Amino acid sequence: MAQNATIYKVELSVSDMDRHYYETHKLTVAKHPSETEERLMVRLIAFALNAHDSLEMTKGISTEDEPDIWQKSLSGQLEVWVALGLPSEKVVRQSCSKADRVIVYPYGGRIADMWWDKIKASTLRFENLQVTCFSEKDTGNLAKLAGRAMKLQINIQEGEVMVASGDTIVNLTPQTWKSGT
Repeated sequence: MAQNATIYKVELSVSDMDRHYYETHKLTVAKHPSETEERLMVRLIAFALNAHDSLEMTKGISTEDEPDIWQKSLSGQLEVWVALGLPSEKVVRQSCSKADRVIVYPYGGRIADMWWDKIKASTLRFENLQVTCFSEKDTGNLAKLAGRAMKLQINIQEGEVMVASGDTIVNLTPQTWKSGT
């Protein structure tokens, strides 16, 4: 018998000094049975880093032709495609042809480094691709904040990310491997 998704209620207060974006998002997030809490938290941070009124979580991990997060224009044009983990070169190529801007957030330590070494050369032609990595230590600390009901305060300044949940603070230093336009 298949397991059902676990529902998380999240109040995500984003203060992004780099983009001058200040908003609180109330999200209902379904965690797929095969998704870890670490991945769920990376998904929330990716949402915060790209927060916008029309940014949405998708079915993500359970579908191959959708990103984890996307932003569409009022006319349905795919403006931003956000993927987590280690997508294949084919998925990156297809994503870059579908969306104006593609952002990949790899994580997982050494395995993410190996993925990037393998795929880096084939991504040079994609000007709309950004790749930003989270360290294994950072995502491990993030996973400890996961709970079925979360109130997260995310502060972003000069590329640094501070995540506060109650009395606990996790500082993240995302590393940009490739800058997109």
